[in-house]
Amino acid sequence: MTGDAGRVARLMWIHFEPVHAVTYFHPRARAAYEAAGLRGYWRGYFAGRSAPLGAITAAPVAAAFYHFAPHMVQRALPAVWKLASPEEALRARLTGAVQALAELTYELPESHLTETADLLETAAVEVEGAGRVLGAANAALPRGEYPLARLWQAATVLREHRGDGHVAALVAADLDPVETLAWRVAVGMRAANLLGRGWTEEEWAAARGRLHDRGWLTTDGAPTERGRDGFGAVEDATDAAATRPWQALGPERTARVRELLEPMVRTGHTIIPPDNPIGLPPLG
Repeated sequence: MTGDAGRVARLMWIHFEPVHAVTYFHPRARAAYEAAGLRGYWRGYFAGRSAPLGAITAAPVAAAFYHFAPHMVQRALPAVWKLASPEEALRARLTGAVQALAELTYELPESHLTETADLLETAAVEVEGAGRVLGAANAALPRGEYPLARLWQAATVLREHRGDGHVAALVAADLDPVETLAWRVAVGMRAANLLGRGWTEEEWAAARGRLHDRGWLTTDGAPTERGRDGFGAVEDATDAAATRPWQALGPERTARVRELLEPMVRTGHTIIPPDNPIGLPPLG
């Protein structure tokens, strides 16, 4: 079971992830990518998320993003760099995120946003870059000039740092990408949110078969207790690997930034579907 530090790390993820996630769900974010020449959702997604790594090719992105079929990534990379450079993709990414957050936080005073950005940046400085490719690449980007840019960038560093740790936990548990997706569908995530990752029906069926052979799924595809325990261990490992920023920030400042993020969580969930592919739980 996750210890207190792990529970804090998970609770903080639930609070900072909606800030980062505007880049996936808000129409202003998509419009900013389109204005940069990146038309079509997946062009913007792959260009924007991989841009901190430079003009990279498909293979390392498929490895780092983990859940996408390699051929799907290959359709976007490296071709997107002919449409927009990594620097242009980064500007579009930040512009869209800031415009989205401005729309969602217009009722909050600047002092609220500045304090939130200050605390999130303090936490993000503490991320461990070793073995965390996406987290480290985002942490190396120049600091934003304005509170909303700083806020979104710090949330993104923390998010990608946590995601790198999650991928490491999946690899350690010997769960391949399509097995991980098949498991999430088995425990209730809407299949339509995950089928667009490029895997074939044959690959999905084979993954379900491997999970059955492993004792994680029954013959009719329902999750077993062994499977729930196994994936629970992955989630616990993910939480444990994400504790350092919050331990460094300390309990009082962590509680404060969580309080400051609360109204952003509420407004963020107005654009994030309840059955979102990120796995964010709906607001209680």
